[in-house]
Amino acid sequence: MKVKTSITLSTDAIAAIDALAGARSSRSRVIEQAVTEFVARQRRRQRDAKDREILDHAAQRLNRETEDVLGYQVEP
Repeated sequence: MKVKTSITLSTDAIAAIDALAGARSSRSRVIEQAVTEFVARQRRRQRDAKDREILDHAAQRLNRETEDVLGYQVEP
């Protein structure tokens, strides 16, 4: 389902959108695609940040375990 909305853009942005849209597409289609890609990127960044936080938390524990194991090794 599509919902009509109104936005204000600079004339430069409109000219760039029109150049991208060409004769086969519409401004709305170009803007919708740009917004969809932007939202997907932002969601990926949020997911990656959460994943990084989980990995960082696990890394601290794993580093402690590694140091403990290395403490048992005998030097040659």
